[in-house]
Amino acid sequence: MNSQILKALYFQESQSIADLSKTFNKSIPLITKSINSLLEMNVIEGNGFAVSTGGRRAIQFKVNNKRSKYTLVIALDQFYTSIQIFDLENNIIQENTDIYNPLVSNPKILSTIIVAVEQVLEQSNIPLSNFLGFGISMPGFVDTTKGINDSFDKQSKLHHIKKHITEHFKVPTIIENDSTCIAFAEQKFGVAKDIKSSLVINLNWGVGLGIIVNNEIFKGSSGYAGEFSHIPLSDSNELCSCGKKGCLEVGASLTAALKNVQEALIAGEKSSLETEQYNNFLAQEDALLENALKGDQVAIASLGKIGYMLGKGIATLIHILNPEAIIISGRGAKADTILMPHIQTAVNEFCIPRLAKATELKISNLNKQAQSLGTSAFIIENLIHTLIKPN
Repeated sequence: MNSQILKALYFQESQSIADLSKTFNKSIPLITKSINSLLEMNVIEGNGFAVSTGGRRAIQFKVNNKRSKYTLVIALDQFYTSIQIFDLENNIIQENTDIYNPLVSNPKILSTIIVAVEQVLEQSNIPLSNFLGFGISMPGFVDTTKGINDSFDKQSKLHHIKKHITEHFKVPTIIENDSTCIAFAEQKFGVAKDIKSSLVINLNWGVGLGIIVNNEIFKGSSGYAGEFSHIPLSDSNELCSCGKKGCLEVGASLTAALKNVQEALIAGEKSSLETEQYNNFLAQEDALLENALKGDQVAIASLGKIGYMLGKGIATLIHILNPEAIIISGRGAKADTILMPHIQTAVNEFCIPRLAKATELKISNLNKQAQSLGTSAFIIENLIHTLIKPN
Protein backbone atom coordinates (compact mmCIF):
# COMPACT_ATOMS: atom_id res chain seq x y z
CA MET A 1 0.00 0.00 0.00
CA ASN A 2 2.86 2.38 0.84
CA SER A 3 4.33 2.09 -2.65
CA GLN A 4 0.95 2.63 -4.33
CA ILE A 5 0.28 5.75 -2.26
CA LEU A 6 3.74 7.13 -3.00
CA LYS A 7 3.16 6.73 -6.74
CA ALA A 8 -0.27 8.32 -6.47
CA LEU A 9 1.17 11.36 -4.69
CA TYR A 10 3.82 11.73 -7.40
CA PHE A 11 1.37 11.53 -10.29
CA GLN A 12 -1.42 13.54 -8.62
CA GLU A 13 0.96 15.96 -6.87
CA SER A 14 -1.15 16.36 -3.72
CA GLN A 15 -3.98 14.37 -2.11
CA SER A 16 -5.74 14.01 1.22
CA ILE A 17 -6.37 10.75 3.09
CA ALA A 18 -10.00 10.88 1.93
CA ASP A 19 -8.85 11.30 -1.71
CA LEU A 20 -6.52 8.32 -1.42
CA SER A 21 -9.21 6.23 0.25
CA LYS A 22 -11.48 6.89 -2.72
CA THR A 23 -8.70 6.28 -5.26
CA PHE A 24 -7.78 2.85 -3.87
CA ASN A 25 -11.19 1.93 -2.44
CA LYS A 26 -9.55 1.28 0.93
CA SER A 27 -10.64 2.25 4.42
CA ILE A 28 -9.64 5.55 6.03
CA PRO A 29 -7.79 3.75 8.90
CA LEU A 30 -5.72 1.67 6.43
CA ILE A 31 -4.76 4.75 4.38
CA THR A 32 -3.99 6.69 7.57
CA LYS A 33 -1.67 3.91 8.73
CA SER A 34 0.25 4.02 5.44
CA ILE A 35 0.43 7.82 5.46
CA ASN A 36 1.86 7.80 8.99
CA SER A 37 4.41 5.18 7.95
CA LEU A 38 5.51 7.25 4.93
CA LEU A 39 5.73 10.38 7.09
CA GLU A 40 7.99 8.52 9.54
CA MET A 41 10.25 7.53 6.65
CA ASN A 42 10.31 11.20 5.55
CA VAL A 43 9.37 10.28 1.97
CA ILE A 44 6.19 12.37 2.03
CA GLU A 45 5.21 15.62 3.74
CA GLY A 46 2.16 17.72 4.46
CA ASN A 47 1.15 20.16 1.75
CA GLY A 48 -1.40 22.48 3.28
CA PHE A 49 -5.13 21.98 3.48
CA ALA A 50 -7.71 20.98 0.89
CA VAL A 51 -10.42 23.46 -0.10
CA SER A 52 -13.19 23.48 2.51
CA THR A 53 -16.40 21.63 1.65
CA GLY A 54 -18.16 22.93 4.73
CA GLY A 55 -16.47 20.87 7.41
CA ARG A 56 -12.97 20.59 8.76
CA ARG A 57 -10.36 21.11 6.05
CA ALA A 58 -8.37 17.96 5.26
CA ILE A 59 -4.58 17.90 5.27
CA GLN A 60 -3.03 17.15 1.89
CA PHE A 61 0.19 15.23 1.34
CA LYS A 62 2.83 15.12 -1.38
CA VAL A 63 6.16 13.45 -2.15
CA ASN A 64 8.97 15.02 -0.13
CA ASN A 65 11.20 16.67 -2.73
CA LYS A 66 13.66 17.69 0.00
CA ARG A 67 14.99 14.13 0.04
CA SER A 68 17.18 15.19 -2.92
CA LYS A 69 16.35 12.20 -5.07
CA TYR A 70 16.48 12.51 -8.84
CA THR A 71 15.96 10.77 -12.16
CA LEU A 72 18.25 11.04 -15.19
CA VAL A 73 16.73 10.71 -18.65
CA ILE A 74 18.49 9.76 -21.88
CA ALA A 75 16.00 10.59 -24.63
CA LEU A 76 16.96 9.60 -28.17
CA ASP A 77 15.25 10.17 -31.48
CA GLN A 78 16.49 9.30 -34.97
CA PHE A 79 19.05 12.13 -34.96
CA TYR A 80 19.33 13.78 -31.53
CA THR A 81 20.09 12.85 -27.93
CA SER A 82 18.92 14.85 -24.91
CA ILE A 83 20.06 14.34 -21.31
CA GLN A 84 17.99 15.77 -18.46
CA ILE A 85 17.92 15.47 -14.68
CA PHE A 86 14.53 15.78 -12.97
CA ASP A 87 13.65 16.13 -9.31
CA LEU A 88 10.59 14.47 -7.77
CA GLU A 89 8.40 17.45 -8.72
CA ASN A 90 9.36 17.17 -12.40
CA ASN A 91 11.57 20.26 -12.33
CA ILE A 92 14.57 20.08 -14.69
CA ILE A 93 17.73 20.45 -12.59
CA GLN A 94 20.32 20.13 -15.38
CA GLU A 95 20.20 19.33 -19.07
CA ASN A 96 22.06 19.06 -22.33
CA THR A 97 19.58 18.78 -25.17
CA ASP A 98 19.56 18.19 -28.94
CA ILE A 99 23.03 16.69 -29.24
CA TYR A 100 23.43 15.58 -32.86
CA ASN A 101 23.91 11.83 -32.49
CA PRO A 102 22.13 9.83 -35.26
CA LEU A 103 21.04 6.28 -34.48
CA VAL A 104 22.11 4.80 -37.84
CA SER A 105 25.71 4.37 -39.08
CA ASN A 106 27.18 6.04 -36.01
CA PRO A 107 29.91 3.96 -34.32
CA LYS A 108 30.41 6.65 -31.65
CA ILE A 109 26.77 6.81 -30.53
CA LEU A 110 27.26 5.07 -27.16
CA SER A 111 30.44 6.95 -26.28
CA THR A 112 28.72 10.24 -27.18
CA ILE A 113 25.85 9.39 -24.83
CA ILE A 114 28.16 8.41 -21.97
CA VAL A 115 30.23 11.59 -22.32
CA ALA A 116 27.08 13.74 -22.40
CA VAL A 117 25.70 12.03 -19.28
CA GLU A 118 29.00 12.46 -17.44
CA GLN A 119 29.06 16.17 -18.34
CA VAL A 120 25.51 16.73 -17.08
CA LEU A 121 26.30 14.83 -13.86
CA GLU A 122 29.43 16.91 -13.32
CA GLN A 123 27.53 20.16 -13.92
CA SER A 124 24.80 19.14 -11.50
CA ASN A 125 27.12 18.10 -8.65
CA ILE A 126 24.61 15.37 -7.79
CA PRO A 127 26.25 12.09 -6.64
CA LEU A 128 25.11 8.90 -8.33
CA SER A 129 23.77 7.62 -4.99
CA ASN A 130 21.08 10.32 -5.13
CA PHE A 131 19.49 8.93 -8.29
CA LEU A 132 16.48 6.65 -8.12
CA GLY A 133 17.48 5.49 -11.57
CA PHE A 134 18.30 6.33 -15.16
CA GLY A 135 15.84 5.98 -18.02
CA ILE A 136 16.46 5.48 -21.74
CA SER A 137 13.76 6.15 -24.33
CA MET A 138 14.28 5.62 -28.02
CA PRO A 139 12.54 4.57 -31.26
CA GLY A 140 12.35 0.94 -32.22
CA PHE A 141 11.20 -2.47 -31.02
CA VAL A 142 12.07 -1.96 -27.37
CA ASP A 143 11.60 -5.01 -25.16
CA THR A 144 11.37 -3.60 -21.64
CA THR A 145 11.44 -7.03 -20.01
CA LYS A 146 14.65 -8.14 -21.71
CA GLY A 147 16.06 -4.61 -21.67
CA ILE A 148 16.96 -4.60 -25.36
CA ASN A 149 16.12 -2.73 -28.56
CA ASP A 150 15.43 -5.42 -31.15
CA SER A 151 15.45 -2.92 -34.03
CA PHE A 152 19.24 -3.23 -33.92
CA ASP A 153 21.25 -6.41 -34.44
CA LYS A 154 22.94 -8.05 -31.46
CA GLN A 155 26.35 -6.70 -32.45
CA SER A 156 25.10 -3.10 -32.20
CA LYS A 157 25.77 -1.09 -29.05
CA LEU A 158 22.15 0.05 -29.21
CA HIS A 159 20.77 -3.48 -28.95
CA HIS A 160 22.09 -3.71 -25.37
CA ILE A 161 22.21 0.00 -24.58
CA LYS A 162 20.49 -0.48 -21.21
CA LYS A 163 23.14 -3.04 -20.19
CA HIS A 164 25.98 -0.73 -21.25
CA ILE A 165 24.58 2.28 -19.36
CA THR A 166 23.85 0.23 -16.23
CA GLU A 167 27.32 -1.29 -16.16
CA HIS A 168 29.07 2.04 -16.76
CA PHE A 169 27.23 4.14 -14.16
CA LYS A 170 26.19 1.39 -11.69
CA VAL A 171 22.71 2.92 -11.42
CA PRO A 172 19.41 1.03 -11.94
CA THR A 173 18.29 1.74 -15.51
CA ILE A 174 15.07 1.20 -17.46
CA ILE A 175 14.46 1.34 -21.22
CA GLU A 176 11.22 2.14 -23.04
CA ASN A 177 9.98 3.04 -26.52
CA ASP A 178 9.91 6.80 -27.16
CA SER A 179 6.28 6.96 -28.29
CA THR A 180 5.17 4.90 -25.29
CA CYS A 181 6.92 7.42 -23.02
CA ILE A 182 5.18 10.29 -24.81
CA ALA A 183 1.79 8.61 -24.37
CA PHE A 184 2.55 8.04 -20.67
CA ALA A 185 3.43 11.72 -20.21
CA GLU A 186 0.23 12.83 -21.93
CA GLN A 187 -1.81 10.41 -19.82
CA LYS A 188 -0.30 11.48 -16.50
CA PHE A 189 0.43 15.19 -17.05
CA GLY A 190 -0.96 16.29 -20.42
CA VAL A 191 -4.19 16.60 -22.37
CA ALA A 192 -4.97 12.86 -22.09
CA LYS A 193 -5.07 13.02 -18.28
CA ASP A 194 -8.83 12.72 -17.88
CA ILE A 195 -9.45 10.61 -21.00
CA LYS A 196 -10.01 6.87 -20.60
CA SER A 197 -8.99 5.77 -24.09
CA SER A 198 -6.79 7.81 -26.42
CA LEU A 199 -4.13 7.56 -29.09
CA VAL A 200 -1.03 9.74 -28.84
CA ILE A 201 0.86 10.43 -32.07
CA ASN A 202 4.54 11.23 -31.80
CA LEU A 203 5.12 13.55 -34.77
CA ASN A 204 8.88 13.69 -35.13
CA TRP A 205 11.39 12.69 -37.82
CA GLY A 206 9.16 9.60 -38.05
CA VAL A 207 5.59 9.06 -36.85
CA GLY A 208 5.11 7.01 -33.67
CA LEU A 209 2.02 6.00 -31.73
CA GLY A 210 1.23 5.36 -28.09
CA ILE A 211 -2.04 3.63 -27.23
CA ILE A 212 -4.03 4.14 -24.03
CA VAL A 213 -6.96 1.78 -23.45
CA ASN A 214 -9.03 1.89 -20.25
CA ASN A 215 -6.41 4.12 -18.61
CA GLU A 216 -3.63 1.63 -19.32
CA ILE A 217 -0.77 1.77 -21.82
CA PHE A 218 -1.49 -0.91 -24.43
CA LYS A 219 1.56 -2.59 -26.00
CA GLY A 220 0.10 -5.64 -27.73
CA SER A 221 0.97 -9.31 -27.31
CA SER A 222 4.71 -8.91 -27.96
CA GLY A 223 5.06 -5.33 -26.74
CA TYR A 224 5.36 -3.72 -30.16
CA ALA A 225 1.88 -2.26 -30.73
CA GLY A 226 1.80 1.23 -32.22
CA GLU A 227 3.89 0.95 -35.40
CA PHE A 228 1.78 3.66 -36.99
CA SER A 229 4.68 4.84 -39.17
CA HIS A 230 4.60 1.70 -41.26
CA ILE A 231 0.94 1.54 -42.21
CA PRO A 232 1.05 1.48 -46.07
CA LEU A 233 -0.93 4.62 -46.91
CA SER A 234 1.53 6.60 -49.04
CA ASP A 235 1.53 6.56 -52.85
CA SER A 236 5.24 7.38 -52.87
CA ASN A 237 7.76 4.89 -54.22
CA GLU A 238 10.33 6.19 -51.74
CA LEU A 239 11.81 3.59 -49.44
CA CYS A 240 10.94 3.92 -45.75
CA SER A 241 13.55 3.44 -43.03
CA CYS A 242 12.09 -0.08 -42.58
CA GLY A 243 13.05 -0.95 -46.18
CA LYS A 244 9.51 -1.05 -47.58
CA LYS A 245 7.59 1.32 -49.86
CA GLY A 246 4.35 3.14 -49.18
CA CYS A 247 4.76 3.64 -45.43
CA LEU A 248 2.95 6.58 -43.81
CA GLU A 249 6.28 7.87 -42.47
CA VAL A 250 7.55 8.87 -45.92
CA GLY A 251 4.68 11.32 -46.33
CA ALA A 252 3.64 12.38 -42.83
CA SER A 253 6.80 13.09 -40.81
CA LEU A 254 8.95 16.17 -40.23
CA THR A 255 11.56 14.51 -42.45
CA ALA A 256 8.94 14.41 -45.21
CA ALA A 257 8.10 18.09 -44.63
CA LEU A 258 11.75 19.04 -45.11
CA LYS A 259 11.91 17.01 -48.32
CA ASN A 260 8.79 18.81 -49.54
CA VAL A 261 10.61 22.11 -49.07
CA GLN A 262 13.66 20.89 -50.96
CA GLU A 263 11.54 19.71 -53.88
CA ALA A 264 9.67 23.02 -54.02
CA LEU A 265 12.91 25.03 -54.07
CA ILE A 266 14.40 22.80 -56.80
CA ALA A 267 11.21 23.34 -58.82
CA GLY A 268 11.87 27.09 -58.67
CA GLU A 269 9.35 28.17 -56.03
CA LYS A 270 10.33 31.28 -54.12
CA SER A 271 10.71 31.14 -50.36
CA SER A 272 12.62 32.82 -47.56
CA LEU A 273 13.90 29.30 -46.78
CA GLU A 274 16.19 29.34 -49.82
CA THR A 275 18.43 31.90 -48.09
CA GLU A 276 18.73 29.81 -44.89
CA GLN A 277 22.04 28.15 -44.02
CA TYR A 278 21.43 24.78 -42.36
CA ASN A 279 23.87 22.99 -40.08
CA ASN A 280 21.68 19.96 -39.41
CA PHE A 281 18.10 18.66 -39.40
CA LEU A 282 17.24 20.56 -36.24
CA ALA A 283 18.22 23.89 -37.80
CA GLN A 284 16.13 23.00 -40.86
CA GLU A 285 13.13 22.10 -38.71
CA ASP A 286 13.41 25.31 -36.67
CA ALA A 287 13.63 27.38 -39.85
CA LEU A 288 10.72 25.51 -41.42
CA LEU A 289 8.39 26.08 -38.46
CA GLU A 290 9.52 29.66 -37.85
CA ASN A 291 9.00 30.65 -41.49
CA ALA A 292 5.68 28.81 -41.70
CA LEU A 293 4.38 30.75 -38.70
CA LYS A 294 5.56 33.96 -40.39
CA GLY A 295 3.47 33.12 -43.44
CA ASP A 296 6.02 31.63 -45.86
CA GLN A 297 3.92 29.81 -48.46
CA VAL A 298 6.42 27.05 -49.25
CA ALA A 299 6.85 26.26 -45.55
CA ILE A 300 3.09 26.27 -44.97
CA ALA A 301 2.44 24.06 -47.99
CA SER A 302 5.10 21.54 -46.95
CA LEU A 303 3.57 21.18 -43.49
CA GLY A 304 0.09 21.09 -45.00
CA LYS A 305 1.05 18.04 -47.07
CA ILE A 306 2.23 16.05 -44.08
CA GLY A 307 -0.83 17.20 -42.11
CA TYR A 308 -3.15 15.84 -44.79
CA MET A 309 -1.30 12.50 -44.94
CA LEU A 310 -1.30 12.31 -41.15
CA GLY A 311 -5.06 12.93 -41.19
CA LYS A 312 -5.48 10.03 -43.61
CA GLY A 313 -3.64 7.79 -41.16
CA ILE A 314 -5.70 9.15 -38.25
CA ALA A 315 -8.91 8.27 -40.11
CA THR A 316 -7.66 4.67 -40.31
CA LEU A 317 -6.95 4.64 -36.56
CA ILE A 318 -10.42 6.00 -35.78
CA HIS A 319 -12.04 3.24 -37.83
CA ILE A 320 -10.04 0.52 -36.08
CA LEU A 321 -9.93 1.72 -32.47
CA ASN A 322 -12.71 4.31 -32.05
CA PRO A 323 -10.80 6.30 -29.38
CA GLU A 324 -12.19 9.17 -27.32
CA ALA A 325 -9.33 11.40 -28.43
CA ILE A 326 -6.29 11.52 -30.68
CA ILE A 327 -3.47 13.75 -29.47
CA ILE A 328 -0.66 15.14 -31.64
CA SER A 329 2.50 15.33 -29.57
CA GLY A 330 6.27 15.38 -30.13
CA ARG A 331 8.38 17.97 -31.97
CA GLY A 332 5.78 18.56 -34.66
CA ALA A 333 3.03 19.58 -32.22
CA LYS A 334 4.28 23.17 -32.18
CA ALA A 335 3.02 23.53 -35.77
CA ASP A 336 -0.51 22.99 -34.50
CA THR A 337 -2.23 25.96 -36.16
CA ILE A 338 -0.91 24.92 -39.56
CA LEU A 339 -1.31 21.16 -39.23
CA MET A 340 -4.77 20.89 -37.69
CA PRO A 341 -6.88 22.24 -40.60
CA HIS A 342 -5.20 19.77 -43.00
CA ILE A 343 -5.54 16.89 -40.53
CA GLN A 344 -9.21 17.70 -40.05
CA THR A 345 -9.79 17.94 -43.82
CA ALA A 346 -8.38 14.44 -44.37
CA VAL A 347 -10.34 13.01 -41.44
CA ASN A 348 -13.53 14.51 -42.87
CA GLU A 349 -12.71 13.04 -46.28
CA PHE A 350 -11.69 9.52 -45.25
CA CYS A 351 -13.51 8.82 -41.98
CA ILE A 352 -17.12 7.77 -41.41
CA PRO A 353 -18.72 10.95 -39.95
CA ARG A 354 -20.34 9.18 -37.00
CA LEU A 355 -16.96 7.82 -35.88
CA ALA A 356 -15.11 11.05 -36.60
CA LYS A 357 -17.52 13.02 -34.40
CA ALA A 358 -16.92 10.61 -31.52
CA THR A 359 -13.17 11.32 -31.56
CA GLU A 360 -11.72 14.64 -30.43
CA LEU A 361 -8.50 15.86 -32.04
CA LYS A 362 -6.16 17.56 -29.59
CA ILE A 363 -2.71 19.15 -29.65
CA SER A 364 -0.27 18.46 -26.83
CA ASN A 365 0.85 21.26 -24.55
CA LEU A 366 3.93 19.21 -23.61
CA ASN A 367 5.29 19.06 -27.18
CA LYS A 368 8.97 18.16 -27.36
CA GLN A 369 9.24 17.82 -23.57
CA ALA A 370 6.78 14.90 -23.51
CA GLN A 371 9.37 12.19 -24.23
CA SER A 372 11.73 13.17 -21.41
CA LEU A 373 8.92 13.76 -18.93
CA GLY A 374 7.34 10.41 -19.75
CA THR A 375 10.70 8.64 -19.43
CA SER A 376 11.23 10.17 -15.99
CA ALA A 377 7.70 9.13 -15.02
CA PHE A 378 8.46 5.53 -16.02
CA ILE A 379 11.55 5.62 -13.77
CA ILE A 380 9.30 6.72 -10.90
CA GLU A 381 6.70 4.09 -11.80
CA ASN A 382 9.31 1.33 -11.66
CA LEU A 383 11.73 2.48 -8.97
CA ILE A 384 10.08 4.85 -6.48
CA HIS A 385 9.47 1.90 -4.15
CA THR A 386 13.22 1.96 -3.40
CA LEU A 387 12.59 5.05 -1.25
CA ILE A 388 10.56 2.93 1.16
CA LYS A 389 12.45 1.20 3.95
CA PRO A 390 11.50 -2.43 4.55
CA ASN A 391 9.53 -3.14 7.71
